[in-house]
Amino acid sequence: MEWFWWILIFFWLGGFAKLAEVSRAALKTRHERRLERIEAQQSKQLALEEAQKPPEPICGCGHHLAKHDKQGKCHELIEVATAWDSDHKPVEYGREQCHCQQYVGPQPLSQIYAEPLTDL
Repeated sequence: MEWFWWILIFFWLGGFAKLAEVSRAALKTRHERRLERIEAQQSKQLALEEAQKPPEPICGCGHHLAKHDKQGKCHELIEVATAWDSDHKPVEYGREQCHCQQYVGPQPLSQIYAEPLTDL
């Protein structure tokens, strides 16, 4: 019957409330760390997927290589300011051909030729 008094004293001093608070904090920390691990796995998966993609052939003007001809001239239409207000801010825009002269990005693999490494 002596253990009964120890448990009763433990209740009076708020021991079980402290025990519940500590366990609740531990579960919260465990949950946060688990969410961090899941987020890290997702970001790792996205990074791996991005690494597997070939580079996009986009010119310095922002247009795709498909918009450029064999000489490198861009054939995309862009918006150009045609009228300005008194504060030198554009008021009207018109469409004009892009002035970019040459695509300088990565060449697609279809244009690269590699000789065979071994003779048949």
